[in-house]
Amino acid sequence: MTAVGLPTPTARRVPPVDAAALESALRAAVRGGVRFDPGTRALYSTDASNYRQVPVGVVLPRDLDDVVAAVRVCREHQAPLLSRGGGTSLGGQCTNAAVMLDFARHVGAVESVDEAERTAVVQAGAVLDAVNAAGREHGGLVFGPKPATHDHCTIGGMLGNNSCGATAQWSGTTAANVRRMEILTYDGERMWVGPTSDDAYAAILAAGGRRADIYRRLRDLRDRYADAIRAGYPRIPRRISGYNLPDLLPENGFNVARALIGSESTCVTILRAELSLLPEPTHVCLVLAGYPDIVTAAAHVPAALRHSPYVLEGLDHKLIEYEKDRRLNTVSIHEIPAAGAWLMIKVTGDDDRAAHAAADRLLATLRGDGDLTVDKVVTDTAHIKEIDSVREAALGATARVPGMPDTWPGWEDSAVAPDRLAAYLGDLQTLLREFGYDAASLYGHFGHGCVHTSIPFDLSSETGIAKFRTFVTRAAALVVSYGGSLSGEHGDGQARGELLSTMYGPDLLDAMAEFKRIFDPDARMNPGKVIDANPLDGQLRLGAGWPPAHPRTHFAFPDDGGFAGVPTRCFGVGKCRRRDTDDDGVMCPSYLVTREEQHSTRGRMRLLFEMLRGSVDPTDSTIVDGWRSTEVRDALDLCLACKGCKSDCPVSVDMATYKAEFLAHHYAGRVRPRSHYSLGWLPLWARVAALAPGAANAVTHLPGLSRLAKAAAGVDPARDVPRFAPVRFTTAFRHRARRHRPQGTRGTVVLWPDTFTSSFAPDVAASAVTVLEAAGFAVEIPPRPVCCGLTWMSTGQLGIARRVVAHTLRTLTPQLAAGRTIVGLEPSCTAVLRGGDMIRLMSGARDRHLADVAEQAKAHTLTLAELLDRDAPDFAPRLQESSGAIVQTHCHQHAVLGFEADTRVMRRIGLDAKVLDSGCCGLAGDFGMTPEHRDVSLACAERVLYPAVREAGEDTLVLADGFSCRVQIAAGRSGRRGVHLAQVLAAALHDQRR
Repeated sequence: MTAVGLPTPTARRVPPVDAAALESALRAAVRGGVRFDPGTRALYSTDASNYRQVPVGVVLPRDLDDVVAAVRVCREHQAPLLSRGGGTSLGGQCTNAAVMLDFARHVGAVESVDEAERTAVVQAGAVLDAVNAAGREHGGLVFGPKPATHDHCTIGGMLGNNSCGATAQWSGTTAANVRRMEILTYDGERMWVGPTSDDAYAAILAAGGRRADIYRRLRDLRDRYADAIRAGYPRIPRRISGYNLPDLLPENGFNVARALIGSESTCVTILRAELSLLPEPTHVCLVLAGYPDIVTAAAHVPAALRHSPYVLEGLDHKLIEYEKDRRLNTVSIHEIPAAGAWLMIKVTGDDDRAAHAAADRLLATLRGDGDLTVDKVVTDTAHIKEIDSVREAALGATARVPGMPDTWPGWEDSAVAPDRLAAYLGDLQTLLREFGYDAASLYGHFGHGCVHTSIPFDLSSETGIAKFRTFVTRAAALVVSYGGSLSGEHGDGQARGELLSTMYGPDLLDAMAEFKRIFDPDARMNPGKVIDANPLDGQLRLGAGWPPAHPRTHFAFPDDGGFAGVPTRCFGVGKCRRRDTDDDGVMCPSYLVTREEQHSTRGRMRLLFEMLRGSVDPTDSTIVDGWRSTEVRDALDLCLACKGCKSDCPVSVDMATYKAEFLAHHYAGRVRPRSHYSLGWLPLWARVAALAPGAANAVTHLPGLSRLAKAAAGVDPARDVPRFAPVRFTTAFRHRARRHRPQGTRGTVVLWPDTFTSSFAPDVAASAVTVLEAAGFAVEIPPRPVCCGLTWMSTGQLGIARRVVAHTLRTLTPQLAAGRTIVGLEPSCTAVLRGGDMIRLMSGARDRHLADVAEQAKAHTLTLAELLDRDAPDFAPRLQESSGAIVQTHCHQHAVLGFEADTRVMRRIGLDAKVLDSGCCGLAGDFGMTPEHRDVSLACAERVLYPAVREAGEDTLVLADGFSCRVQIAAGRSGRRGVHLAQVLAAALHDQRR
């Protein structure tokens, strides 16, 4: 077969770009952001894959005209180019030494939805969940494919990868659901493409120009390679690897749009797409079918397929065990009956009865097919969603499991025909065992024969990398022997591009190379990916020089093997980039407001990685000044230390602790921001203020004087500073104890006298004492002043924090030895006692035994609601008059403490409470009190909290246990004040006694 004479691909020979001149030209042409600074380049240097390439620069186009202008400037400077959506690609297709167009920031409009035609026109940066939200308003329509990243992946990214997800079982791939696309070639041709009839083709040729040339060459390519394409492309549901040349065939309508879907930004820039929408199934039943092992489960997929399921997923017992080890989806996992592996099958019907009948018929088939060990039908929509979360968390759950090596992508996405899946899985397991990778969990979209897995590759030694290459090469040969595809939805990129010759052979690879040249003759579009791909073991994120030496740190990081292991905890799935918190999440409040990558948890982890990489090879990192880095400091500046990522991130990133560690080193031997000396030392100043609270309040509230005081303290002049109480709680309690010491029938507890409650809200603590004593507990407080050290930790003053914590632990030792329970009222301080920060801080201390005391404190600390729920189940004073409550959950309740006990206690006293999906209130200790954070702080509150407070009825309680939350609510100028659960319980007691 003779190929047409087009230039040879030059992906690896792109000449150097004059970055300064390119940046200047882009700034002159583009209205959106143009960022060539080291920090931004670090942020975009990798995706969710094993690969890392620092971009030339990043453009955040304001609109489609900006995209066109940016491409023109890149062409004029011969700069390589690629587009990016959510940046979660697993094959390395979203990392390159090129100019990166980030569509997700601004170019994401849903331009129209046509309910009659069941279509939507959307821009490439539109987030899938936003598209579906718009479609649901027009007859309950949705875009069918739904990847696990649906709350932050973009349509452009889905078009680039030909994404699928679990619901593709019902809808088909992304390519199957696209009517047409608007594209832009590197040389500036902008056009809509789609299916092309003979008449349309003739009209295009008659019009002439570059478009006609493209279509003429595509048709010639198709005609010359038609037989090879028909014979050489696997006919399986998830054949994602390679370009979609079959869509050029006459029997497929010469569909140029579908041919380009899955080309991973290597051919064109996608601007917009007209999508086909489908009515979303509303009556769904989930069947959980348990089997002895994953191979046996896969063997029964063909039987299940006879029932045309909506979703058909498979997962093994390892995945469930890993999620248990990580304490992920703890409620959902209990819904899954014990087995060695499961098929999770959803069926639908026109109504609930029909869906239930479909589930019964499916189960009858599976029972008759044999091997079924357990089964369960789930009909409740909320429970189905909970179980979905188990499967959606799989990538994160298997990435970093305590006590096991990290796992990585690289062979995470193979696919075969469903009726060959069981045999393929058996051979894949044998191969994994041969290489010592048998800890890898196997799961995936079994109804389409697609297998996902993360494998414990060693990607930081020469022998480990060589072993990785050998394994992947062998695995590619294995899946091809089954007539399968290297990729079933994640695409090829760099991870599989080199292996396409194994799957397709030289002729079809030549056809694909020619397809690329037709659109991109100079090979400037995402070079080194898919075609003429970089080696699968090249440009690795880690590589043989990793890790660097572990720096000395204040906190211990045992789960990461030291601080050098911290940045690799993040694997880039980008859950922190979701656009809302409607799933009760908190992460990441600053990103939710700014939508900037550097303010996402992922972005901050990228910068920490580059900071450490700079210590290994300063010539191969954009950040070379280590702990002194201003780029890292600036990214961490808008971290609210909410700890939302600790619970919401699939790998439990703890950015609050990393920020504290960084600030400790960054400001070592330097003058700190003024707020570090004022708000960071608040426990000390509160004790000083207690000597003359009236004078202290005068300084912070009298006109003129208060402005000077705030300026000196680095406090926002527009903020109202909370007033110090006339008498601290600890003073009042000790005075009361000398006169009155009730005995408790349920034992004695230690009420934790945190600074915020004791100095600013002693009425909360007094209410807690009333409640605890009424519930049968004797109450005591520590014999000397104590502090958890939170304010010093959050400002990175960790030397002081360690000394404060050491004193506190020594003070608590006798009470802990006596088995006392510590009851916390302020969530942030209670979370320090309970969340392990004290333990990590004291692990390197000279008094090593204090870490053991901190362990005891962690084990013995409860919230007020937890104590009442556990030890006083019969304590149930009833509120006589209440129209309900809205609840602002403190971030640390969400991330560390939990809120289930609070919900049960509120229900017990007759309080109808609505817990807001508001995320962080935005004050977050000292964060919202400083002028440079004011806008972000208030914007966080305006997302959900402030509107809910304003809309609440006058008789509706505003419940907020966090002192910061109550301060933020008061700052909303609604006239409402937040109350603590202790105050509500005390009110219920008062009602009961009337």
